[in-house]
Amino acid sequence: QACTFPCQCPSQPLQCPVGTSHVWDACGCCKVCAQQLGELCSLHRPCDHHKGLYCDFSKIHRGSGICLAHEGATCDLLGKIYLNGESFQPTCKLQCICMDGAIGCIPLCSDDLRLPSPECPNPRRVKFHNKCCEEWVCEEGSEENHFGTAMAVFREDPAHKPELNNLQENCLVQTTEWSTCSRSCGMGISTRVTNNNPQCRLEKETRLCMVRPCDFSMEKTKKGKKCVRTPKQRQSLHFEFSGCTSSRSYRPRFCGSCSDGRCCTPFLTSTMDVEFHCPEGDFFQRKMMFIKMCSCHYDCPRDNDIFLATYHRRMIGDHI
Repeated sequence: QACTFPCQCPSQPLQCPVGTSHVWDACGCCKVCAQQLGELCSLHRPCDHHKGLYCDFSKIHRGSGICLAHEGATCDLLGKIYLNGESFQPTCKLQCICMDGAIGCIPLCSDDLRLPSPECPNPRRVKFHNKCCEEWVCEEGSEENHFGTAMAVFREDPAHKPELNNLQENCLVQTTEWSTCSRSCGMGISTRVTNNNPQCRLEKETRLCMVRPCDFSMEKTKKGKKCVRTPKQRQSLHFEFSGCTSSRSYRPRFCGSCSDGRCCTPFLTSTMDVEFHCPEGDFFQRKMMFIKMCSCHYDCPRDNDIFLATYHRRMIGDHI
């Protein structure tokens, strides 16, 4: 079909299955759900090029084709072979794809955090026999127990108990320090828990973090010094995340290295909103950590695993 201008796209937001890319149609007018491996395709129903798929018009006529994958290695999972570009569900909780020998998966169940609040003092995850994903339920307790659990996040006022319609005024804001970055090099994730929101509910926040690029060239230490603690990037750079690039460049500080066995990790940080632009034309904002100062110490993570029980160092972050 020929393209018509001006573009006329559906007013409803695009709803695609989990793991399906939003791509432009051949006219460059509207975002559509990308066709997957083995599905029919056309100029107005393009294949998911993010997964290495292309529309082969040689097998089906009348302007339609079939989505095929460029040559690549297959994947072996528990003895079952998957083709390059093939999507599959090994369990009801995961949606996976084979990409040139590597398997990537998206969780289908929410992994959200829910801590006690006045309307849900005793949250608990429950597995129902007819559902795949666990769900949150709020156990009812005694009135005394109800407010005893939730009062920790409210200002103490013996005259009255907090009313649900007046949570913001009575809320005693509590925010934990940011956790250690999930990667010792490259882009990672840092988290904290805060109740600084209109519902005064304790929720988990995330921000992007980069302790240092994986190809970071360390400066030489000065004579008599054994550590380069917080070197600043000499040239400006653009951050990359999920195939998208920051709209502006930055000259961030990174953590350096030591010659005596110590490691350097962020100690004082701040958080800024960074805007990312994607090849498809979309853009989004993410909170990101910016290092102000690093500290060098012997309490080091091993093998890029910051979740080891022996490693508990935390960053001092901003609480804005």
